[in-house]
Amino acid sequence: MSQLVLDKLKARFGAAILETHAQHGDDTALVDPAQWRAVGEFLRRDPALDFDMPVDLCGVDYPNRASAGAAGGRMEVVLHLYSVSKKHRVRVKTRVGDEDMDGAELDSLVGIWPGLNWLEREVFDMSGVRFRGHPDLRRILMYPEFEGHPLQRTYPADRTQPLVPYRTDQEAGMPVEKQAPFGLDEGMPFGRKFPHPLAEDN
Repeated sequence: MSQLVLDKLKARFGAAILETHAQHGDDTALVDPAQWRAVGEFLRRDPALDFDMPVDLCGVDYPNRASAGAAGGRMEVVLHLYSVSKKHRVRVKTRVGDEDMDGAELDSLVGIWPGLNWLEREVFDMSGVRFRGHPDLRRILMYPEFEGHPLQRTYPADRTQPLVPYRTDQEAGMPVEKQAPFGLDEGMPFGRKFPHPLAEDN
């Protein structure tokens, strides 16, 4: 159980730990976003805690939640940590951004846990949270010209995205091998070789 973790966080950071709960091993602390990196440093460096394994990082959108005070914020960023040596875990959350996602920024934790590099990029790409100090903050799942962030609940499911031309090798900075078009006997099984059952006979 990780009640020890929650107690140490409250003792170290006081009012910056906005909420905690511990039910059925689900030990969670909600922290002030201004203390996000400091909390991460403490969880990683304190010998009694030794959280050396970041398990996951994600964003959860609550577009109707008021952003009053430090406990507010539309986008909840959730970090799951595990200690291999101590065999305990904790979930740390913070909230950023107003209803228009203004102010949706956090300090990057990549300098503490390098494995969060791609996870922070994913949260930026899909949820729209920017991570200050990230070494390479760019989209990781969507293409660069993609507009919006698909995991925001206000993103229209039927939105049409701009079509972009294939990149040249020079633009991509590496060789880009494009697949040749399928031949007449390749691809979908109902081509010329296997006509659709409702197709008219020629």
